[in-house]
Amino acid sequence: MADYTGFWRSLIQAAAAAAIVAGVGVSFGHAQDKPKPGIVKSLRGDVGLEEVNPAPDVVKQQTPSDGQFGRAYRQQPPLIPHRIDGYQVSRDFNKCMSCHDWPANVKAGAPKVSETHYVDRQGNRLDKIAGTRFFCTQCHVPQADAKPLVNNVFENATEVGGRHE
Repeated sequence: MADYTGFWRSLIQAAAAAAIVAGVGVSFGHAQDKPKPGIVKSLRGDVGLEEVNPAPDVVKQQTPSDGQFGRAYRQQPPLIPHRIDGYQVSRDFNKCMSCHDWPANVKAGAPKVSETHYVDRQGNRLDKIAGTRFFCTQCHVPQADAKPLVNNVFENATEVGGRHE
């Protein structure tokens, strides 16, 4: 009597592999379907993938009378009070520095970046922004008058005060 154990095992493995491939094909097929208008909206609005949105205006947003935004915690990086859409920040160029690096900040009427941004990891003072501080939006975010996406009970440092729980 012949032993068909190996045959059946191979057949089951092949069938399982075929089922997996068929399932992946079905899921990719759905991903490639064109979404129906009005059902799925992108953050870009009703603009097709091949179309280009016009660049937004770079306008200064409303700031408090003293020019400073409140901070929620000690050492919080300052907020950016204007739009930065389309600003180029790459390894070789940083659009923010065209207004905020010395001496351009004087002519632009913009705050100069902190002196801490001119110090490298070893504590050496530099004539240019340190590489560790070059990508501004790692720490700084644009101010936005937006409702929170989720409810939270965050209290900033001045609201908490000396209270310990």
